[in-house]
Amino acid sequence: MTKVYFVRHAQPDLSIQDDLLRPLTEKGIADSIKVTDFLLDKEINKVFSSPYKRAYDTIKDFAEKSNLCISIIDDFRERKIDDIWIEDFNAFVREQWNDFDYKLQRGESLSEVQKRNIAALHKILKENPDEKIVIGTHGTALSTIVSYYDRNFGYCDFERIKPLMPHIIYIDFEETKAVDIKEYIL
Repeated sequence: MTKVYFVRHAQPDLSIQDDLLRPLTEKGIADSIKVTDFLLDKEINKVFSSPYKRAYDTIKDFAEKSNLCISIIDDFRERKIDDIWIEDFNAFVREQWNDFDYKLQRGESLSEVQKRNIAALHKILKENPDEKIVIGTHGTALSTIVSYYDRNFGYCDFERIKPLMPHIIYIDFEETKAVDIKEYIL
């Protein structure tokens, strides 16, 4: 059994519009210590992260205290929305959850996000059987992973977890099959 703790990043500084470089707020930095406290006794063997600063920085303190290196997996990045800032983000999100193939001209659909996240996850699961793993991730990316394993997870569930930062979803896997999904709100 492989145990995976998906850690959705702590509160980001939304005044920075560069998705890759967006840092955590002071509250986000403080909340990353809650992530460390939660994970320290879990006997984690491996740590992976999205390349985005907010996801990496949310698990960085834990990795350092556990003397573990963080492996960056580009396919765990958050979805690309477009090259422009979206003013009515909530309407865009609703449309994407209503139609998993909906996307803007230079963006990604939720279907595309899900496919690359699941492919990256399956690769990690196959290469690290019976390990205890942490993956630093994002709200939408994580939601597409959960919806892959739980077909009942949809827009209302995404809206419920949207304000939860940080947020942890724990999944037990037998090979690549999810056998148990739990949620932890810090």
